[in-house]
Amino acid sequence: MKNLSFKNGDKLPILGLGTWKSKPGEVSQAVFWAIEAGYRHIDCAAVYQNENEVGEGIAKAIAAGLVKREELFVTSKLWNNSHKKEDVLPALQKSLSDLKLDYVDLYLVHWPIAFKAGVGFPKERDDFYTYEEVPIAETWKAMQELQAKGLAKHIGVSNFNQAKLKEVLEIPGQTPEMNQVEMQPYLPQEGLVSFCEEHGILMTAYSPLGSPDSRAEKHVNDPKLLTDPVVIELANKHQVEAGQILIAWSIARGIAVIPKSVNQGRIIGNLAAAKINLDDHDMMELRDIGISHRFIDGSFFTGDNSPYNSSDLFDK
Repeated sequence: MKNLSFKNGDKLPILGLGTWKSKPGEVSQAVFWAIEAGYRHIDCAAVYQNENEVGEGIAKAIAAGLVKREELFVTSKLWNNSHKKEDVLPALQKSLSDLKLDYVDLYLVHWPIAFKAGVGFPKERDDFYTYEEVPIAETWKAMQELQAKGLAKHIGVSNFNQAKLKEVLEIPGQTPEMNQVEMQPYLPQEGLVSFCEEHGILMTAYSPLGSPDSRAEKHVNDPKLLTDPVVIELANKHQVEAGQILIAWSIARGIAVIPKSVNQGRIIGNLAAAKINLDDHDMMELRDIGISHRFIDGSFFTGDNSPYNSSDLFDK
């Protein structure tokens, strides 16, 4: 398995198990199966509301002698309702308690927007803080303190565009070591990838299969990445599944990727994608796929009742 390297030499396995939308009751077994199959990178977040079960799966795998804690790379994320300085440490402590861990390997600011304490998803304007009320710098300085305490080995961000990254890069001390964003052939994020490379920020791709499990009404007419003719053609060429081609695409770009599954066969199949070698022609075909689409558009944070708009989240 290929690794990405942090500046201090720590390694991140390039392929991990995602746990977004994995239901409590299923995710504990999925994490155990993943570790049993050879995964050493598990991606979680407080807002997924399943970290307790993820922790059970990790504890079970450690107890079974499948892995030692130090061999695992576990990521969690700070939810938008804990951006105030005094809320950052308790948020991580809650995640650590649920995950049954003393530290996470990577802790990310989940989105560059802030809600008031206790708000899971905002319903009205009063549920939000503005950047004036809770500047990104306030949150980032609190993240730096978590790293200094050893509670998070590495710190980074998620869903940050170039403008927001520039803001954080100007803050003295540790800069973001990771930016996790949606990335798939319909959304290759080439400008953001170049920016992060230039500033020594590693990247992780979420929803690498195009969020096929989204049931929201507005996604009914989304293009289907897993049945795209280019993807199918490459799957046939390499004699693998379409999803494996999409995972291999991120790996070929040197970008960590976290496909989610709770199906044991699929978990094992996703891991096998790390062995697929896409050649220059394959990568060119995917680059010229001809469709541009963002599946996770952030519209649940940027409606009429919000002080934020899409330019706070995404590059044009």
